[in-house]
Amino acid sequence: MGNRGMQELIPLVNRLQDALASVGGQDCRLHLPQIAVVGGQSAGKSSVLENFVGRDFLPRGSGIVTRRPLILQLLNSNTEYGEFFHCKGKKFTDFDAICTEIEAETRRLTGSNKGISPIPMTLRIYSPHVLNLTLVDLPGITKVPVGDQPADIEYQIRDIIMQYICKENCLILAVTPANSDLANSDALKLAKDVDPQGLRTIGVITKLDLMDEGTNAKEILENRLLPLRRGYIGVVNRSQKDIDGKKDIKAALESEMNFFKSHPAYKHMAERMGTPYLQRTLNQQLTNHIRENLPAFRTHLQSQFLALNKEAEDYSHYSPDDPARRTKALVQSVQCLAVDFEKLIEGSGDKVDTVNLSGGARINKIFHEGFPRELLKIKSDERKLRQEINYAIRNVHGVRTGLFTPDMAFEAIVKKHISSLKGPCVKFIDMVTQELISTVYQCLGKLSSFPNLLHETERIIVAEIREQELKCRNQVFLLINIQLAYINTKHEDFIGFTNSQQVPNNSNTKSSARVTGNQIIRKGWLTISNIGIMKGGAKEYWFILSAESLSWFRDDEEKEKKYMLPLDNLKLRDVEKSFMSSKFVFAIFNTELRNVYKDYKCLELACNSQEDLDSWKASLLRAGVYPEKVTENGPENLTDPQLERQVETIQSLVDSYMTIIYKTMRDLMPKTIMHVMINSVKEFIGSELLAQLYALGESSALMDESPEQQQHREEVLRKHTALKEALAVIGEIFTSTCTTCLPPPVDSSWIQPSSPSKNSVTVGKPVVRGHAPPVPRVPHAGPSASNDSIQQLSGQHNRAKTFVPRRQPPAIPSVK
Repeated sequence: MGNRGMQELIPLVNRLQDALASVGGQDCRLHLPQIAVVGGQSAGKSSVLENFVGRDFLPRGSGIVTRRPLILQLLNSNTEYGEFFHCKGKKFTDFDAICTEIEAETRRLTGSNKGISPIPMTLRIYSPHVLNLTLVDLPGITKVPVGDQPADIEYQIRDIIMQYICKENCLILAVTPANSDLANSDALKLAKDVDPQGLRTIGVITKLDLMDEGTNAKEILENRLLPLRRGYIGVVNRSQKDIDGKKDIKAALESEMNFFKSHPAYKHMAERMGTPYLQRTLNQQLTNHIRENLPAFRTHLQSQFLALNKEAEDYSHYSPDDPARRTKALVQSVQCLAVDFEKLIEGSGDKVDTVNLSGGARINKIFHEGFPRELLKIKSDERKLRQEINYAIRNVHGVRTGLFTPDMAFEAIVKKHISSLKGPCVKFIDMVTQELISTVYQCLGKLSSFPNLLHETERIIVAEIREQELKCRNQVFLLINIQLAYINTKHEDFIGFTNSQQVPNNSNTKSSARVTGNQIIRKGWLTISNIGIMKGGAKEYWFILSAESLSWFRDDEEKEKKYMLPLDNLKLRDVEKSFMSSKFVFAIFNTELRNVYKDYKCLELACNSQEDLDSWKASLLRAGVYPEKVTENGPENLTDPQLERQVETIQSLVDSYMTIIYKTMRDLMPKTIMHVMINSVKEFIGSELLAQLYALGESSALMDESPEQQQHREEVLRKHTALKEALAVIGEIFTSTCTTCLPPPVDSSWIQPSSPSKNSVTVGKPVVRGHAPPVPRVPHAGPSASNDSIQQLSGQHNRAKTFVPRRQPPAIPSVK
């Protein structure tokens, strides 16, 4: 026999949960509450639980029978059988065998002499007569240890019970025998500790048929004496004689109803007594819980439904083998690729990446930071340049002693330096090529649904990029050869032979390389890392680099300036990264060995990344602060004053002319790459790619879907249908069920807070117990005690926090 009170709700909830199972995801599950049965030994807890399930499957006997928590997971199914967590895969169709297995598993862990254990036993019962929820049968509360039970048995059982009833989604059935003192009910005391407002506690009075003659529990069941907010429900369980005589639950329920209808004290409220009414009450609490959570749940499902609507509508009319659809999809895919590529290059994308640079931004960084940095690497230091000029002049004169500065030496040095530009220019082209290919791969992600199209498109575009790379490389070599073909000494920015002897070398180099005016080049955070601990230690400041100085402030509001360092005679060098530091460090120092900051000869500045380090170096280069050049050869002594003057003159001329060349190449290289490579590739994708794909002669095969795309389409349609059905079922639940109002509060001060005592028996008047000290909530100890997330029952939104008196739980014995 099943729980008739659930029959109306079972089909709706099952349909809803079946639909939600198709949707998938933890956020699309309807969580039902636990029901925990709490009471003293032999109070009839297991009988109440069996009546709720409608089957005999729990051990019976005197004294403590339930010695481990039994987590009973009810799962609606077409067939009826049981399955234990410790015997996975073994199905129990005989419920007597389930009872035997419970006893055997209990003895295996706790022994046969009344020992207890907090380790739960999990039993799943599949049946067409139950709703998916979790019931928990807990050990009976006892005070006197027997057999192998420890002296603090009362504390241990209390701890076990608290682990379950503390949960906010746990309904508490506080079971008390009618032939005991209700005012001292340990079950009600424990329930009040965790549920002081009585929102989730239902009193269950058992053994009404065993009360002394002439006594009854009428005033208690009418909730007038010792009231509870949700009141009491009386039940009459089967006696041991009935159980031994194999009296089934259906007959027991009929006997129970006859008892209430015939008893003079209870017949006026017989319709509100008995196991069927308890089942209906619990069923209504489940209904209240479901209805309370459905509005927010429905809103969540509707948002998912609307998000899938457009895609599902497209897929519903989708025909994978339609030639017209394949052609349309091919054209749209190529057009989308062209638009995405152009947006990434031009920087007009709808979705802006706020984490990393990509596409055109990275290419721009190569243009204005990467290429100048590569040019810097080929610049010879002053000592090496003077040596080259010295040898050139002497080789031009040969055996003769020259009276004039030879222009052939100037041309030889200049042409050598111009030829050395080929390496940085080729590397520059390679870097841009790699960024272009990376950008293409980024755009090709949308074609993953069509693997053949993705492969062919990638092959064609990469081949085009390589072809344009070769053209660009030839064009750059042409530019360098043009510079080598004619050394224009009449250039307006060239100082000439006459002025070369009047302009100091260092000042010319510095002024020509530095940005004009006092323009701000860069701002950012840097850490001065070489300040000693006694002077404050390493600190982070806001730095501003201009064309003439490097300043730093306390913060980025730029109100409190700490120092301003002129850039004259400054150079930078790398500092090796320390083993323990995650910073990237470089140093600034004065070439004339002067202090750059207070009494420090150099200033070590630290960045957070290699990218920041390279960027600061490039910015300092624009400001005219060059890296230190380390040479192994010592300076050559020039004993001839005339030769020394000629070397000085040609060095000034070379510096002046190469400054013009560097400036020209920094200007022309980005323009050449932009015209020959980037614009050409962009135009190719927009106008030529589609034609080349059609030229393959397999345009239909290109649009074959990947298995992943087919699965995705089916998943979208399935999920869309499931959401639609779930929303329809939710509407039915609202129209076919109703919510009962929460009973008004009652004065439950008669229930004294629980305070376990070592005294096993209290005679005479009830002991007035003090309030229990507050302790933190108890976490769930079981491996799978509940699959339900913590949800609140109706009316619990503003309930006060519950503090549970608790001691340290005993050690859990190891399982052999």
